[in-house]
Amino acid sequence: MTLRIGNASGFYGDRFDAMREMLTGGELDVLTGDYLAELTMLILGRDRLKDPTAGYARTFLRQLEECLGLAHERGVKIVTNAGGLNPAGLADAVRKLADKLGIPLRIAHVEGDDLTAQHPGSLAAHAYLGGFGIAACLREGADIVVTGRVTDAALVMGPAVAHFGWQPGEYDRLAGAVVAGHVLECGAQATGGNYAFFHDGDIRRPGFPLAELHEDGSCVITKHPGTGGFVDVGTVTAQLLYETGGARYAGPDVTARLDTVRLTRDAPDRVRIDGVRGEAPPPTLKVGLNRLGGFRNEVAFVLTGLDIEAKAGLVREQMSQTLAKSPPADVRWDLVRTDRPDAPTEETASALLRLVVRDPDQDTVGRALSSAAVELALASYPGFHVLAPPGKGAPYGVFEDVYVPHGAVPHMAVLHDGRRIPVPAAHDTAVLDDAVPKPSLPEPPLPEPLPGGPTRHAPLGLVAGARSGDKGGNANVGVWVRTDEAWRWLAHELTTDRFRQLIPESRTLTVTRHVLPDLRALNFVVEGILGEGVAAQHRFDPQAKALGEWLRSRHLDIPEALL
Repeated sequence: MTLRIGNASGFYGDRFDAMREMLTGGELDVLTGDYLAELTMLILGRDRLKDPTAGYARTFLRQLEECLGLAHERGVKIVTNAGGLNPAGLADAVRKLADKLGIPLRIAHVEGDDLTAQHPGSLAAHAYLGGFGIAACLREGADIVVTGRVTDAALVMGPAVAHFGWQPGEYDRLAGAVVAGHVLECGAQATGGNYAFFHDGDIRRPGFPLAELHEDGSCVITKHPGTGGFVDVGTVTAQLLYETGGARYAGPDVTARLDTVRLTRDAPDRVRIDGVRGEAPPPTLKVGLNRLGGFRNEVAFVLTGLDIEAKAGLVREQMSQTLAKSPPADVRWDLVRTDRPDAPTEETASALLRLVVRDPDQDTVGRALSSAAVELALASYPGFHVLAPPGKGAPYGVFEDVYVPHGAVPHMAVLHDGRRIPVPAAHDTAVLDDAVPKPSLPEPPLPEPLPGGPTRHAPLGLVAGARSGDKGGNANVGVWVRTDEAWRWLAHELTTDRFRQLIPESRTLTVTRHVLPDLRALNFVVEGILGEGVAAQHRFDPQAKALGEWLRSRHLDIPEALL
């Protein structure tokens, strides 16, 4: 028996009408929505400071106003982590909405993830729960399940557990559902969105993905007929690599072995996933800590025409004299050479000099910086202007993760009738290298290298796709190719040393390469490249979303036989 699970949201702010599209576009048993990310938890934490009854994704509630009747008519259950920091509050709001609309629905929620009280100084501290709380709610007849911080894949694994009756130790089945959930969690990224080879299909308005899950843990990734975008082995591979590390993809309920995943084209817009093996989960749960790190301000000076370096030097010296009077804790200058010689437009003749300052004190990065920049308007380099005047300094967040034993988290399913069902902690666990130090899995054998032949100095992206993302202060870059011949070249050519050569800012950082032969993929984890996480705005691309595309644009010697 097949369970059809769709996704209607990959983040807080995703396409509003996706819920209606998924409910009306084809057959569906369960509709999920992922609204949470590290940055979202900080945003919701700040909302809760202003209003203790807030802390959940209000967009979800507005979507339900249009779609609650549709879901009820079609018998589609809804599972979402839109509860954020306040799942009980969102569940109550959904009940009131259902009563207002006259729709008889059973709304349950999952709680226990909130550990903020145990971590003084944090704005929000939440454990990543698994899917068995969701499963308990569904088994007791819930039509809508609202959670707080669960793993993204738990939104799919939970309904699969409830539907098929899987038990905690059935690791291969659970791992298969986790892999399906990981593919679905970012919405249109599985249907051609943000895809390296986007020209392979029409992604002007990609549809949202769904998974047809089977009792053995295998599934088919597809989308509703007639929707935009496309699903192929490449789009699924890209999403599998997104925000992952090594071959072990650890979660609260199971560790999925990404090195066992088999992808097969089943039909147009249909990719079969099978062969997934699972292992016992680690003995600890990840807890995401969000806190306010201080205040940040920024000004971008526009340098036009000749003498760019000299102009940058002048304004740096002028600003540094002011900053020295009350030095911010962190000062960062970046000269971005977007200028071109003999440019046909003023914009293309201009470079940007970005100054970013951070400090625990708002005044240190606020008025003093603003005044110093504005006062240079008639007293600095020729053509002086800025993109926008600096403000008073905005708060920024810091993310870090810690780990606690399973038993330290009171995982609870709260049913529509008020009953509370405790969710047992995982009783079989295995110490993994992702949780505490232990030797990693053996490095898989590499294919035979390609024979020698003529090469061309060309962009890596002519033969390889990539997708990159963030995990706290680290970034991952998954790189894959589409043929066995290309894999024979990539596996030997793109070493850790070559990666550092192509991405200079990684040269002083720890870079780890993971080999996934069945996906023809390499996954690089770059530690510390994002500083204290996305909310800290450490670099130009704070979530490393385009780090993979930068890598694809870099030139190296590629065999002409692959071009």
